[in-house]
Amino acid sequence: MSESAGAEGQGQSLEDLLRVLDLERIENDIFRGNSPDEGPQRVFGGLVAGQALVAAGRTVPEERHVHSLHAYFIRPGDPAVPIVYEVDRARDGRSFTTRRVVAIQHGKPIFTLSASFHKAEPGLDHQVPMPDVPAPEELPSRDERLQDVLGRVPGFVRWHPIELRPVGPLSIEAQRKPWMRTNTNPIWLKVNGKLPDDPLTQVCLMTYASDMTLLDTVLLRHGKTPVGVAMASLDHAMWFHRPFRADEWLLYAQETPSAQGARGLARGLVYTRDGQLVCSVVQEGLIRVTDDA
Repeated sequence: MSESAGAEGQGQSLEDLLRVLDLERIENDIFRGNSPDEGPQRVFGGLVAGQALVAAGRTVPEERHVHSLHAYFIRPGDPAVPIVYEVDRARDGRSFTTRRVVAIQHGKPIFTLSASFHKAEPGLDHQVPMPDVPAPEELPSRDERLQDVLGRVPGFVRWHPIELRPVGPLSIEAQRKPWMRTNTNPIWLKVNGKLPDDPLTQVCLMTYASDMTLLDTVLLRHGKTPVGVAMASLDHAMWFHRPFRADEWLLYAQETPSAQGARGLARGLVYTRDGQLVCSVVQEGLIRVTDDA
């Protein structure tokens, strides 16, 4: 589910985002969520994924933490009406808990999610090292760079209460300078503000943020921007490896291994600034060029 590239406005605050992630419980396994009061013309995919994970997590014992999720975006969401989340308690085992969630609007499913939760236990431990990149304090924000390139910051870019500091080129820069095109897109990110300490909030905010820039990585490879391109998330998978805080700097090391047939694949590894690999992400999305001028 992509955002409308024409949406304007000052964006939502962290308080707004936490409010819409705090779902209303209608029954034991049925929840209701809303979109922000003002925003894009379609429900942002990261929001519905984050809300679905909240719904699943509220039916699971607190000592069990989500370790993986797999989701499909089925229909565009309507921000004008609430989303109903129905949770299926698929399995409650001795170590693992599995939940399936269906998000419904206008009587039809718009999104499905399967999530697995695991009770902490010891085991083998290794990881891929973090890329060697400049620290976030050494980099300008995405908004500052867009201001330099475009002379303004589009409203739809300002919408999220997430600060982004790209390490490499922006897609608009790669469009203007073809030698900048690359299939890697490392970005520092963090939530602007202080989050509650509970682990579910941290992973839900990372789930929200993980949908913001993955498909842009495919555009970057081809020197395209969202203008003249129809984009929508099709499916999304995440694995959570180690604890982290989404209100501290995280490096989202993204790359795109393939694009074909109006679909693009992107994946990312998320690291804390001290090099701990905390999350892996893979997404396929619709990327249909509507204006190839």
